Amino acid sequence: MEKMTLYEELKWRGLIQDISSPELIDKLNKGGLTFYIGTDPTADSMHIGHYSSFLISKRLAKHGHHPILLVGGATGLIGDPKPNAERPMITKEEVEHNIQGLTKQAEEIFGFEVVNNYDWTKDINILDFLRDYGKFFNINYMLAKDKVKSRLETGITYAEFSYMILQAMDFLHLYQTRNCTLQVAGSDQWGNITSGIELIRKKLDQEAYGMVMPLVTDSSGKKFGKTEGNALWLDKNKTSSYELYQYFIGLEDSMIISYLKMLTFLSPEEILDIEKQHLQAPEKRLAQKALAQAIITDLHGEEEYKKAVQISEALFGGDLTGLSASEIKLGMKMVPSITLNGPIKLIDLLVDNGICTSKREAREMLCSNAIAINNQKYTDENAIIDQDIAIDHQVIIIRKGKKKQFLGIFA
Repeated sequence: MEKMTLYEELKWRGLIQDISSPELIDKLNKGGLTFYIGTDPTADSMHIGHYSSFLISKRLAKHGHHPILLVGGATGLIGDPKPNAERPMITKEEVEHNIQGLTKQAEEIFGFEVVNNYDWTKDINILDFLRDYGKFFNINYMLAKDKVKSRLETGITYAEFSYMILQAMDFLHLYQTRNCTLQVAGSDQWGNITSGIELIRKKLDQEAYGMVMPLVTDSSGKKFGKTEGNALWLDKNKTSSYELYQYFIGLEDSMIISYLKMLTFLSPEEILDIEKQHLQAPEKRLAQKALAQAIITDLHGEEEYKKAVQISEALFGGDLTGLSASEIKLGMKMVPSITLNGPIKLIDLLVDNGICTSKREAREMLCSNAIAINNQKYTDENAIIDQDIAIDHQVIIIRKGKKKQFLGIFA
C-alpha cells in the first residue's frame, strides 16, 4: 500500500465525517496546529465511548499537532442538550470531584495538556455575557441546530439552549490565548463547533476550523462502549482490563475490522493482514484479540493485557495457578455467586444452590464429566468441598457444562 498523507489515512480509517473547510486538509498534512478536544465532567472517568475521539487526537499529536484537553467545569454545570430529554444537573461538588479524576486520567493515559473552562467563564456577569457574546448569535441560527431542533417539541430550557454559546466562547478564548485554530470532536458536536467558528469569524474576522468523526457504533447503531447501559470505564479500578478483554473478544465479526481501523495504531498493512486471516478463520477471533491487545496495552500497559489474557484463559478451563481470590472475584463479578458457610458434599452444593434442579440431574451431570471445581472434573457426589481446595481459602469456581459458571465464596 502506498504511503498516505495524514488526511488520507484518517479517511481510510473512517475517522472523518466532516471538516469545516477544504483548507484544513493541507493544514492537517503539514502539522503544527494547536487543537482542542473537550469533555464535560459528568463522571470521574472517561469511558470507552470517549476513546475514539481521544485516539484521533493522539494521531494528530504524532503528526506534529499540539493537543489541548478542555474539561468543562463551566459547561458541565449546564449540560449539553440530549436529543430527547433534559440532562440532569449535577452538583458543583460532583463536578469538582469529576474534574480532578478526568484531569489525572488525561495526563496519565493521553499525556494531554488540560484546561478548565470554568477558569475563564466564572467572572463573566450576565450583562457582559449578553453584550459580548449573545449579540453574535441569531436565534434562527440556533434553532436550526440539530440538537436544539430535536427538542423543540418536548421543550428545551434556556440554560441548555445557551450551551452552544458557552462552547463557542471556549473556542474563542483558546483561539485568542493559545492560538488554537481547530476543534476536534464526535459528530454530535458539529453544531457547537460551527457556532464557535462563526463567533471567531464575527468577533475577530479570523478563520478557525472544525473536524468531526463518526460516533463509533455497533451494527445496530448502538453507541460503542456501552453494554446493557453500563459504560466501560477507562479507569481500571472501575472496569478491569479483564472486563475490557472479554468485551472486545465478544464483538461482532461484521464490525471488527472497522474497529481495528478506528481504535488502534496498527498500520494499514497490519490491519489488512489481520483481516485476511480473520476471514479465513473467524472462529479464532484473531481480529478481536488484536483489538483487545491494542486498546488494553495503550490504556493500561502490556502487563495488564497479559494478566487479562491469563485470567480469561484460566477462568475458561486453564491453569488457575498464580491467580488470587481478588483477581478471580474481579474477573467473575458478573457471574452468579454462592455463599458457602463450611464444608459441604458436592451433590448438596449443586442442588441446594440451584446449580442443578435435582439430585437426579446432579448425578447425571457428574457421571457425564460435566461438573468441574476450579477447572478439575468431579464425578464423586460425596466429595467434600471445603476451604482447603479453595483459592486463597476463599473462592471456588464451579462449572456446569461448557458455559455455565458460578462463583463460590466461603464466608
